Amino acid sequence: MTTLYVLDAPENAALPKVAVHDQAVTVGRIGPNFEIASDGSIVIDRRATGCRHAVWYSAVGGVRGGRIVQHDKEALRVEPA
Repeated sequence: MTTLYVLDAPENAALPKVAVHDQAVTVGRIGPNFEIASDGSIVIDRRATGCRHAVWYSAVGGVRGGRIVQHDKEALRVEPA
């Protein structure tokens, strides 16, 4: 299971809202974080989130069971380990 953690802060709320549109992804909560999980890859399009660059690049709180292979102005992609 590939899991991405994003702090539940107002400026980060768009990430899980966009991620949940992928049917292979589940979004839950663990403590003060959103837990975005998938058996495969997790891909979030930055433009779809409407996040400004500063928020985009600081949104990741952690990753479990995978690694970030793309985190640029286009997308955030986490691949299974």
